[in-house]
Amino acid sequence: MSDIDRLFGLGGKVALVTGARTGIGRAMATTLARAGADIVGLGSRPMPETAAEIATTGRRFVEVLHDLTEPARVAEALSTIEGEIRPVDILVNNAGQIRRADLLDFSQEDWNAVLNVNLTAAFLLSQAVARRMVERGAGGRIINIASLLSFQGGVRVASYTAAKHGILGLTRIMANELAPAGITVNAIAPGYIATDNTTALRQDADRSRAILERIPAGRWGVPDDLATAMLFLAAPGSGYVTGSVVTVDGGWMAR
Repeated sequence: MSDIDRLFGLGGKVALVTGARTGIGRAMATTLARAGADIVGLGSRPMPETAAEIATTGRRFVEVLHDLTEPARVAEALSTIEGEIRPVDILVNNAGQIRRADLLDFSQEDWNAVLNVNLTAAFLLSQAVARRMVERGAGGRIINIASLLSFQGGVRVASYTAAKHGILGLTRIMANELAPAGITVNAIAPGYIATDNTTALRQDADRSRAILERIPAGRWGVPDDLATAMLFLAAPGSGYVTGSVVTVDGGWMAR
């Protein structure tokens, strides 16, 4: 085995990626497959494009359809996954949604819907996966997808901002408690990435221009820009990195 494989190879590992149908989730699933991991994609709708991309890597892809708006059933979904393939070594909590409205008009329905998917489901799935990792005694990796709104307030996205602040805090407390079991917990905070969630911003000429003027790199990111951060945090060689957040934002936070 080469030094690169020893540090970064994921052969023999199983990675569970939530929200793997499109955008960042699909890119993360494909990235992990290219490094040698078999992939479980968990989401509420079929993921034929993800399956096709992973097929080109020669790795196995298992699709599990589960509605994360019902977070109480997350543990049940994990049992299905382990029955289909093998225990999970790497968990990527990527699934999320965003709802926009002025603060004074923001509905409790929109608040609950986003918190359930973006935060509560991530907590319950992490808890269920970590319990099994501890029982096996083999360690593992949990990677949460945070946001620039884990650090900032934003506008018109109250529930999303609250959830992403929560994800960062959850990352740190899980890292503290799970480190003795050899489980690392870290986060990636993407900047402004061209995905379905940012369509409204990119179509607003004034808002898009203001965003680009602040980004030192001068462009919107693409999902593949997150690949190296994902590989680093998922890798065997990053066992002493935990409780951290990696910003992949074209320099936004430095401006």
